[in-house]
Amino acid sequence: MKRKEINTNKKTTKAKKRSKDIPFLAHLEELRWHLIRAIISIIVFALVAFVFKGIIFDEILFKPEEPNFITNRLLCQLGELINSTVLCINSTKLVIINIKMAGQFMTHIKVSLVAGIIVAFPYVFWEIWKFIKPALKSTEKSVTRGAVFWSSLLFILGILFGYFVVTPLSVNFFTTYFVSKDVQNQINLTSYIGIITSVVLAGGVIFELPILIYILSKAGLVTAKFLRKYRRHSIIIVLALSAIITPPDIFSQILVAFPLFFLYEIGIVISKRIEKKRDKELAKYD
Repeated sequence: MKRKEINTNKKTTKAKKRSKDIPFLAHLEELRWHLIRAIISIIVFALVAFVFKGIIFDEILFKPEEPNFITNRLLCQLGELINSTVLCINSTKLVIINIKMAGQFMTHIKVSLVAGIIVAFPYVFWEIWKFIKPALKSTEKSVTRGAVFWSSLLFILGILFGYFVVTPLSVNFFTTYFVSKDVQNQINLTSYIGIITSVVLAGGVIFELPILIYILSKAGLVTAKFLRKYRRHSIIIVLALSAIITPPDIFSQILVAFPLFFLYEIGIVISKRIEKKRDKELAKYD
């Protein structure tokens, strides 16, 4: 029994020495498998989206340009209440054309990949989190509990905001804008899909602002005082961002800027809570 114990102890010490010798390669190997699983999940969901193209295109992507889309109907009803026809957007159905032989097929593939990324985002983030989590301290793990849930929730809310709010406004503006009466708009399939996917993905990324502030606050790069000090500057940045992802009209920009301001204020609250917890921990050692 003693010989067996000695042999097992020798094996464990050898294994520890090997792990110390190649920690970087071991981490790379682990990271590689996390990324492989994340990519596989994206491909699986992309294949599902590719199969159900009728739902993806007819029931999701082409809906915002229809008059009976929920956002268009609600804005039109609001316009009737205030006696204004300006809010009745996308009142006529568009005729979308394709000018490339492989245009529809390539668009189908691109849209399927984007759908795969959106649906697989919680799992992808979870895989990344699994790789980072072992390096965190026990106190940091307790503080960051629920990181996957909150980041996924914010991303989904951003996607929904981009789809239901920004997309109808963008479609209405670009399809009704004319430089001359002699020039008619013939909407190309790739440009239409490109606008929608970019707006929706931008919404998902921008709504991760509280998570970004949380990470910067944990790293000590940002404080609540700093965020309050540059609140006015943030307003300009938010308006610039809203101008980029929305049509260049004041109503759309304000509509998009409002939730961004709200997310920034949430970020200040998060940063303040992190500072309080850090001060409590430091007070224990004093």
